[in-house]
Amino acid sequence: MNDMWNQWKKGFFAWESATAEYMERALENPTLLGPTGGLLSGAMKARAAGEQALAQFWGGWGLPTKRDQERALHALNQIHSKLLDLEERLSDLEARLPADGEA
Repeated sequence: MNDMWNQWKKGFFAWESATAEYMERALENPTLLGPTGGLLSGAMKARAAGEQALAQFWGGWGLPTKRDQERALHALNQIHSKLLDLEERLSDLEARLPADGEA
């Protein structure tokens, strides 16, 4: 069992070393980087256009979009934070008030 594991590890390290060397050479090649960068930019623009079209579709039906939901969650988080601050301030004020029999 241990021999199989050691054999697998040797194979993995040989594969990793060869792959890393190949990828370093490939990723430093400007003839590969230019078109790949352009392809990635085009894919990101297409993704953004798709997301915008989907948001307009849902917005057209009067349904909240992902951005609307994020804004609502942010506002809810702000309200929660303010409520916690007010509770803390109220607790401090109550601690400063004299007890009923002391005044």
